Amino acid sequence: MPTLRASHADRDRAVDALSAAAGDGRLTAEELDERVGAALTARTQGELAALTADLPVAADRVRVPGPAAKDVVRIDQEGATTRRGEGWVVPRRMEIRSAWGEVTLDLARAVITHDTLRIDLDMRAGALKVVTRPGIVVDTDSLATSYAEVKTPRSVDPGVPVVLRVEITGEIGWGQVVVRSPRRRLGRRS
Repeated sequence: MPTLRASHADRDRAVDALSAAAGDGRLTAEELDERVGAALTARTQGELAALTADLPVAADRVRVPGPAAKDVVRIDQEGATTRRGEGWVVPRRMEIRSAWGEVTLDLARAVITHDTLRIDLDMRAGALKVVTRPGIVVDTDSLATSYAEVKTPRSVDPGVPVVLRVEITGEIGWGQVVVRSPRRRLGRRS
């Protein structure tokens, strides 16, 4: 088994286990970043097993087949806040129409079943926040802006394979698009 080639699903399970361990305080932020990077580039199941060997296996964290990804998800709101968080299934395409609101898409803890997500954006006086992790690339080159700000990471790690490419198109006026890594949880140290 250690020499069996790892699949995308195997890598995703390892990243889920590492993220859960970090959430439990078993890994520091630096250890999480290092191990997630190694998991995303792992070639064999043995390499993945080594990354989680010192972590407990929780029965409630075993991934069971969930709902299939939808082709299109629509968010249509005015003066509202929408958040897609941990465990949401990323569709192939999203149509987001928002005025005076905020939409947050947490891709770092989402179930990714496709290699591309296209977001058609029509936003006025609001914010689109996209939370990513290594292996997720966000392209905003086709986004039209008017009195808006677009904040994306400066560089992408070339050593990490791309598991999801997010293409944001459409337009935003009087708002912002922010692409960032997950916030580090501050906790007490023993």
